[in-house]
Amino acid sequence: MLKRKQSSRVEAQPVTDFGPDESLSDNADILWINKPGDSSYVKDRWCVFDGFMVFCLWVSLVLQVFEIAEIVDQMSPWGMLRIPRPLIMIRAFRIYFRFELPRTRITNILKRSGEQIWSVSIFLLFFLLLYGILGVQMFGTFTYHCVTDDTQPGNVTWNNLAIPDTHCSRELEEGYQCPPGFKCMDLEDLGLSRQELGYSGFNEIGTSIFTVYEAASQEGWVFLMYRAIDSFPRWRSYFYFITLIFFLAWLVKNVFIAVIIETFAEIRVQFQQMWGSRSSTTSTATTQMFHEDAAGGWQLVAVDVNKPQGRAPACLQKMMRSSVFHMFILSMVAVDVIVAASNYYKGENFKRQYDEFYLAEVAFTVLFDLEALLKIWCLGFTGYISSSLHKFELLLVIGTTLHIYPDLYHSQFTYFQVLRVVRLIKISPALEDFVYKIFGPGKKLGSLVVFTASLLIVMSAISLQMFCFVEELDRFTTFPRAFMSMFQILTQEGWVDVMDQTLNAVGHMWAPVVAIYFILYHLFATLILLSLFVAVILDNLELDEDLKKLKQLKQSEANADTKEKLPLRLRIFEKFPNRPQMVKISKLPSDFTVPKIRESFMKQFIDRQQQDTSCLLRRLPSASSSSCDHSKRSAIEENRYIDQKLRKSVFSIRARNLLEKETAINKILRACTRQRMLSGSFEGQPAKERSILSVQHHIRQERRSLRHGSNSQRISRGKSLETLTQDHSNTVRYRNAQREDSEIKMIQEKKEQAEMKRKVQEEELRENHPYFDKPLFIVGREHRFRNFCRVVVRARFNASKTDPVTGAVKNTKYHQLYDLLGLVTYLDWVMIIVTICSCISMMFESPFRRVMHAPTLQIAEYVFVIFMSIELNLKIMADGLFFTPTAVIRDFGGVMDIFIYLVSLIFLCWMPQNVPAKSGAQLLMVLRCLRPLRIFKLVPQMRKVVRELFSGFKEIFLVSILLLTLMLVFASFGVQLFAGKLAKCNDPHIISREDCHGIFRINVSVSKNLNLKLRPGEKKPGFWVPRVWANPRNFNFDNVGNAMLALFEVLSLKGWVEVRDVIIHRVGPIHGIYIHVFVFLGCMIGLTLFVGVVIANFNENKGTALLTVDQRRWEDLKSRLKIAQPLHLPPRPDNDGFRAKMYDITQHPFFKRTIAVLVLAQSVLLSVKWDAADPVTVPLATMSVVFTFIFVLEVTMKIIAMSPSGFWQSRRNRYDLLVTSLGVIWVILHFALLNAYTYMMGACVIVFRFFSICGKHVTLKMLLLTVVVSMYKSFFIIVGMFLLLLCYAFAGVVLFGTVKYGENINRHANFSSAGKAITVLFRIVTGEDWNKIMHDCMVQPPFCTPDNSTYWKTDCGNYAGALMYFCSFYVIIAYIMLNLLVAIIVENFSLFYSTEEDQLLSYNDLRHFQIIWNMVDDKREGVIPTFRVKFLLRLLRGRLEVDLDKDKLLFKHMCYEMERLHNGGDVTFHDVLSMLSYRSVDIRKSLQLEELLAREQLEYTIEEEVAKQTIRMWLKKCLKRIRAKQQQSCSIIHSLRESQQQELSRFLNPPSIETTQPSEDMNALNQDNSVQPETSSQQQLLSPTLSDRGGYRQDTGDAGKPQRKFGQWRLPSAPKPISHSVSSVNLRFGGRSTMKSVACKMNPMSDAASCGSEVKKWWTRQLTVESDESGEDLLDI
Repeated sequence: MLKRKQSSRVEAQPVTDFGPDESLSDNADILWINKPGDSSYVKDRWCVFDGFMVFCLWVSLVLQVFEIAEIVDQMSPWGMLRIPRPLIMIRAFRIYFRFELPRTRITNILKRSGEQIWSVSIFLLFFLLLYGILGVQMFGTFTYHCVTDDTQPGNVTWNNLAIPDTHCSRELEEGYQCPPGFKCMDLEDLGLSRQELGYSGFNEIGTSIFTVYEAASQEGWVFLMYRAIDSFPRWRSYFYFITLIFFLAWLVKNVFIAVIIETFAEIRVQFQQMWGSRSSTTSTATTQMFHEDAAGGWQLVAVDVNKPQGRAPACLQKMMRSSVFHMFILSMVAVDVIVAASNYYKGENFKRQYDEFYLAEVAFTVLFDLEALLKIWCLGFTGYISSSLHKFELLLVIGTTLHIYPDLYHSQFTYFQVLRVVRLIKISPALEDFVYKIFGPGKKLGSLVVFTASLLIVMSAISLQMFCFVEELDRFTTFPRAFMSMFQILTQEGWVDVMDQTLNAVGHMWAPVVAIYFILYHLFATLILLSLFVAVILDNLELDEDLKKLKQLKQSEANADTKEKLPLRLRIFEKFPNRPQMVKISKLPSDFTVPKIRESFMKQFIDRQQQDTSCLLRRLPSASSSSCDHSKRSAIEENRYIDQKLRKSVFSIRARNLLEKETAINKILRACTRQRMLSGSFEGQPAKERSILSVQHHIRQERRSLRHGSNSQRISRGKSLETLTQDHSNTVRYRNAQREDSEIKMIQEKKEQAEMKRKVQEEELRENHPYFDKPLFIVGREHRFRNFCRVVVRARFNASKTDPVTGAVKNTKYHQLYDLLGLVTYLDWVMIIVTICSCISMMFESPFRRVMHAPTLQIAEYVFVIFMSIELNLKIMADGLFFTPTAVIRDFGGVMDIFIYLVSLIFLCWMPQNVPAKSGAQLLMVLRCLRPLRIFKLVPQMRKVVRELFSGFKEIFLVSILLLTLMLVFASFGVQLFAGKLAKCNDPHIISREDCHGIFRINVSVSKNLNLKLRPGEKKPGFWVPRVWANPRNFNFDNVGNAMLALFEVLSLKGWVEVRDVIIHRVGPIHGIYIHVFVFLGCMIGLTLFVGVVIANFNENKGTALLTVDQRRWEDLKSRLKIAQPLHLPPRPDNDGFRAKMYDITQHPFFKRTIAVLVLAQSVLLSVKWDAADPVTVPLATMSVVFTFIFVLEVTMKIIAMSPSGFWQSRRNRYDLLVTSLGVIWVILHFALLNAYTYMMGACVIVFRFFSICGKHVTLKMLLLTVVVSMYKSFFIIVGMFLLLLCYAFAGVVLFGTVKYGENINRHANFSSAGKAITVLFRIVTGEDWNKIMHDCMVQPPFCTPDNSTYWKTDCGNYAGALMYFCSFYVIIAYIMLNLLVAIIVENFSLFYSTEEDQLLSYNDLRHFQIIWNMVDDKREGVIPTFRVKFLLRLLRGRLEVDLDKDKLLFKHMCYEMERLHNGGDVTFHDVLSMLSYRSVDIRKSLQLEELLAREQLEYTIEEEVAKQTIRMWLKKCLKRIRAKQQQSCSIIHSLRESQQQELSRFLNPPSIETTQPSEDMNALNQDNSVQPETSSQQQLLSPTLSDRGGYRQDTGDAGKPQRKFGQWRLPSAPKPISHSVSSVNLRFGGRSTMKSVACKMNPMSDAASCGSEVKKWWTRQLTVESDESGEDLLDI
C-alpha cells in the first residue's frame, strides 16, 4: 500500500492541498490554527480544550491548597483529579505540528485510518475471544500445586511449597506428579484468595482474554505453557500455545503494521512539503544556482561552497582539498576508534588518568583540532560552518577538547570521543548513501521521535497521578520511576511484571480497570507507535515514481547483459585452441549423405565478405558528409540502393508481404474509423458515461493511431477543429509513444540477441572442443548410458493434462495434487522422502542414545548415504560435475549437496566411538546436522526462499554495520565509565570489598505468580552461601568485547532491565540515561530498520519495489481475481409462493444479523468451563440445546428456499449444515449419556460455530482472508524456518545435550533430545529469555564437571560455541525470517483491504460480474461454453458494460479472444474475469515489460484476425446481395424485353427502328455505369458508408428485396407482377435518353456488377484471399 499511495500528485504539492471539489476560496473548509475574523471563543475547539485545561489546573491548585492545609492527605485517592493535567502538552504539539489543510481532507484521513484501525482491533478481539474460549474449556484453573504433606487448610506459607513452586495434575496419567513428601492440592481450596493466586489463568472468559493477551505479547508465555504442561496433557499445551503465538503474535498483530503503513502513506502525501520531499543524495559541499548561458537560456550550475575563501596559502588549500588528506584523516579516525576499543579494566589500584590510552587520546584530540583549524583557515569561518558535516566535526572538536581536561576525563564528555566513529561512514559511499536515505529527510523521523518522547512524558505523568498514592507500590512514587516503568512497557521487556505488581497493589476491585489501562497503552505503544517507525523507514527507502520505470528498464537491460555471457566455468574452454573433430573421407559412396557443415567451420570463408560489407557500410557516412551537394545526393542514393540490396538479401518475400499487409490494414482501419466519425453515426443517442472497457478501448485505438502517424484532425458533428494546444499535446503524446515503443523494442531485441549469442557461443564450444559437455570428460555427449541417466534424472509427473484434439489444458478435479506431484522429478521425490526419513531417525538420537552405539539408527545412515550416492552418480553422468552447461556444481546448492554428502560419507566410514568435547569429531557431528538443508536444494520454492533471504544481503549488511557502530559507540563509552564499577559483593549488606568474606544466608525465589505475605516470625526459604566480590553473572563492561555482548542482548530488548537496575544501583541514578538512550535508539530505530529493510528487499525480490502505482494496483487486482469465486447462490424462485417468501426471509439483512447475534450468544455460554461436576454446566448445556434447534430451523428454511441442490452449492452452507448436524448428534448423545465427553463435544460444536462469524461479517472475512492467504504464501518460508530450527536443534543436542541445569536450563527447557531442543528454540524465536539460556550453556569449570574423553560425560558448556550458536540463530530467525512474514502480511493486506479509489476493479464490479455469471452459468459448474460469453458480455452493466452501438468492435475483440485462447471450448469464471481485467486497464501503465509485450502481441493478433473475419463476412454478404439482385434483375429484364417486343411488333412496326436497340442501350448503359464508381469515389473502406447505401440497398417496399433469416439470404420465389405501361410510353416517345433513365430506375444490375468487380479487385489486391463462392456465412462474432 505504500507504493500505491504515490501517484502522480506526489512531489511538489503545496501545504494546502485541495481536492477536486475544493478551491482556495473555500475558507470555511480550511482548518485554521487561529482563524482570522472570528472572535467567538467557544466555537474554536482548541479554545475549548484550553478552557478545560485551565479548569483542571484550578482544580489541581485547589487540591494542593487542601493538601497544604492538611485537609486532604497528600497520598489520598483525591490526587487522581490531577490526571487530565498532563494533557496540556498537546498545546506544544499544536505549535510544533503547525499546518493547514482542508477540513474535509483531514476528516477523510482520520475517518479512514480510524475505521481501519478499528476493524483490525475487532479482528484482534475476535482471536482473543476465540483463544479465550479455548483456554477456558481446555485448561480452566491453574490452582493445583505441590505442597508438603503437613500443609493445613488456611495456613499455606512459602515453606509449604516446593522449591521452585511446581504445578501438578490431579490425574495420574497426565501432567506432573509430585515427588515423595509432597501432595497435589488445590490452593484455592486451602484458603488462598484470588489476589494471592495471581490474576493470570483461564478461570473465566475475562481472565482468559487477559492471559491470552499477555501470551500474545510474547512476554512470559512460555512459563504459562510450562504450568499447563504440568497440569494437563502435554499435547494440549503445545497445540494451544504454539498456535496462539503463530496466529496472534506473528500474523494478526502484524496486520497493525500493514494498517499503519497504508495510513501513513496517505498522510505522507498530504504532509509532503511539511516533512520535506525525498531527494537524491547530493554532496553537502555543493549547491545549485541559476546561470544564464550563451544562448540566452537558463540552466542549473553546481557551485562548490568549499571554494577557497580563506587566507591560507594555495598549497595548503590544495592539500586540504586532496583525497590523500581526506583518507589520512579518516585513517586516523579509524586508528582512534581501535585504540578506544582496546581500553579495558586493569584493576582497582591502577592509576587511570595518565595511562597510555589517555596520552593517545590527547594526541588524537590535538590532531583533529589542527584539522579543524586548517579547514577554517582555508575555507573561512562562514564557508566552514555552511556544511552540516563541518558543524558536526566542530562539535566533536569542542567536546573532545573539554574531555581531555583531567577533571572531565571519563565523564559524560566521553560521548564526544566515541562519536568520532560516525565520521567513518564517509569511507563507504554505499553506506553513506544508505544512511542519507534513512536519516536524510530527518523531519519525519525527528517528528516521530519527538512525538514518542512526548507520549512517554504524558503517560508517565498520568500514571504518576493515578498510582502515586497506592501503598506497597514503588514504581510510580516519583516521575523518574514512573517514566522508567512506562518506558519499560513500551519496550515490552518485563511489562507483565509491572502490570502484575500494580494489579496486586490496587486490589481486586480496581484490577480490571488498571489492566485495561495498561493493555490499551501497551497496544498503542507496541503496535501503532512502533509500526509508525517501520512506515517512516519504508517510506524513506521508497523510490520516486519517475525513477521506477527507468530502473525497470535498466534492470531489464542488465538482465539481458548477464544472459549474454556464458558462466566462467564454461568460458574456460575458450582459453584452449579449437580442435574440432574432423572426418577424412577418401571415397564418397552414392548412398552416403553429407552431414551438415558447421557454421563455426564456415566462418573462416565468409569473414572476408563480411569485412568488405562492413567496410563499405562504414565508408557510406563519410560520403554523405561531403561538402558538395551533388556528392551528397549521389552518396545518399547509393546508400539507399545498397540498403535495398541488403534488405532484399536479408528479408524474405513473405516477410515483406506481411509487413505491407499489416500497413495496409492499419491504414484501412484508420480511414474507416475516421469515416465513421465523419458520418455522425453516434448522433442522436443520449449522452451516457462510458464504461472502463470502452474508455480503455478508445485509449488503445488512439494510441495506435498516434503510433502509426495519423495526425489528421478529427471532426465530430457540431464541433469545431481542434485547437493548437490540443495539436501540441497530441504531438507530445505521439513522441512519448514512439519513445516508449523504441525502448521496449530495443530491450526485447537486446534480450533476443543475448540469448542468441549465448546459444551460438555454446554451440561453437560444443563443435570446436571435443571435451565440452562431457561428464567427467569420459562419457560421450550422446552416449546411451548418458541418455539413460538423463531419462532417469529428468523424469517427472506431467501435471498438465491436455486434450489430444484441441491441445487445451484440462481442468482436472485433483489438479492441486497433480501440481504437487509434478513439482519436482521422481528422483528428487525419492531423495526428499529419504532425507525426511533420515531426519526422523536423527530425532531419536541423544547424548544417551548415540548413532555410534545404536545399530537401528545406523541403518537410516547407511540408507541415506547409499541413496545419495546413487543420486549424485546419476546426476553427474547425466549433467556433468562442473564443466558442463547443466552441471551439478553450478551454484551454491550444488556445493552444499556435495558437502553434505562428503560429511555423511566420512562420518559413516569413521563412526568414532569416543568423541571428546571441542574436538574434530564433535565438529564433524555438528556439520552432519546440516542434513535437513538438502530440502532447500531439492524443492524449487525453497531455493526461492533462500534467494529472497540472501539477495538483500547488501542492505542487511549495511544495517548490521550501523547497529555495530551504534553498539561500538556505547560499548566504548560503557568501558570508560563502568569498567570495574559493576562488581559488588553478593551480600547486599556489605559495601566495601574488604568486608566481603565469610558466608551469609540468601533467600530463594519460590514463585513468580503467588503473592503470599510473610507472617510474623516467618522467613522465606534459603540457604547459606559464601560472600564473593564479583561482576553480575551475565554481563560486565570491563572490556569492549563483554560490553558489545551485553549491548547485543540489550538490543534484542532482553535483559536490559537488569542492566539498568545494576547500573543505577552500583554506579548512580544519572547513568540510567545511558541505557535508556541506547534502548530507545536500538528499539525504535535499529530494530525497525531490520523490519523495513527486510520488507523492502522482499518487495524488490518479488519485483514489487520497482512497480509504479498503476503496476502495483494491477498486481493486486490479479491476485484478488485469483481468489474471487463464482457465487453459489441459487436464483430466487419465479413465483411468489412459499419458497419465494422463505428466500426473501433468509436473504434479508436483519435475518443474517439475528443469526450472527445468536451465534455470539451461544458462544458466551462457554465463558466458564463445562465440567460435569459443576452444577452450572447443566443449565448452560440446556440453553445450548435451544440454540441448536434455532440453527436447525435456520438450515431448514434455507434448504426450503434454495432447494437442497442450491443449498449444497455454497461452501458456507455446507459448513453450517455440518456444524448443525454435529449439534443434533450432540443433543441426542447429551440427553442419552450426560457425561464429561458429551460436554466436551458440545463445547467443540459451539467453537466450530463461532468460526462462522467471520463469514457473516465483511471486515472479519477480508482480514481473515489476509491471514489465510498470508499463511498460504508464507508456507515455504515457514517450512524453511522449521528446517533451520531443525538443524539448530540437532546441533544443540550435540553441543549442549548434557549441560547442567541453571537459571533457565531446567526439566522443561534443555537440549537432552531433539524434541525438547525444538521447543527451546521456538521459545528463543519469540525472544523469551534467550540470553539467559545462552549464559547457562556457557558454564565453565569450576562451576561444572569436565571430561576430556567424551562429550556426553561432562555437564559443562561451550562458551564460543554457545556465543556463535545462539547469536546467529537469533539474528537469522528473529530479525530476518520473521520479518519476511511481516512483509507478506503487508502485501496481502494491501491486496484485500485497499479502498475503492485504489482499485482498478472495485468490489461492486466484481460482485456485479459474479451475479451475471450466476445467471449465465445455470449448472453452477464454474464453466460455460464459449458461445455463452456473448450473452454474458451483453448482460454486464455499469463500469463493465459494453455498448454494442458504440463499441461493437471491442465486443468482437473480446469474444474472439475467448475463442482463440480456449479453442472454442469451455471457459472458466477466471478466464472471462481475466479478459475483462486486461481490457479495463491501460496496459501501457499497468503492465510490466514482459507481460506488456506478450499482451500487445496478443491484442494485435486479435485485431488483425477480427478485421479479416469482419471483411470476409461483409464481402460475402455483399456478394450474396449482389447475386440476389442479379437474379431478380435478370428475371425482370427478361419479362420486360418480351413484353416490349410483343407490343412493338403488334402496334408499331416502323422500318427505321430495330428491335435490338434496347439491348444496345442497355449495354451502353452498363458500360457507362461500370466506369462511374471508379471516378466518383476515391475511398476504399472496410464497411459501406452512408453515401454508398443506395448502390446496393432498396426501399422496404421493393418487391425483390432479399430477406435474411437464420444467417442466410433468402430470395422470393417469384417476383411480383409489375405494370409496364408507363415504361412503354416513355420508350415509345422518349428515345435513347428515356430508355437510359428507365434502365437506371428499373435495372440495378449495373451498380451491382460494378460493386462486385470493385470488391473482388480490392480483396485480391489487399489480402490476396479468394472470395468464397459457396455462399456460406462465417461465424458472426
